Parts: sequence; structure tokens; C-alpha cells
Amino acid sequence: MKWIDYIALTLTIIGAVVWGLIGLFQFNLVSALFGDSSFFTRLIYDLVGISGIYMLTMYGRIRQNRE
Repeated sequence: MKWIDYIALTLTIIGAVVWGLIGLFQFNLVSALFGDSSFFTRLIYDLVGISGIYMLTMYGRIRQNRE
């Protein structure tokens, strides 16, 4: 399961960088690379969103490790 954690963390960081670029420079890197509303753009957004939701489970795992 550790490899899933690394993939989810990487995708979450990518999502954070994309949102940072949008907020600071109004530049959407994903749309620039893959086009607006293309299949790959939506796929990347979906994967980043799923990774973010999966990363919520880290709170429970951190709590378990403390006990």
C-alpha cells in the first residue's frame, strides 16, 4: 500500500502546484499541456481529486501510528 501513498502524494502536490499557478498567474498548466476539456485534462483532474480524497485517510493513519 505504500506505493499508493506515494502516487497519491505526488498527484496531490501536482494539483497544489497547478492551483498555485492558477491563483498567482492565472495560468492553467494542465489545460496548456492537454487542451481545454480534453479527455486527458479531465482524467488528470479526476486523478488529482481522487488522490486528495485518499490523502484524507492520512489523518487516521497518523493517529494510529501515535497510539
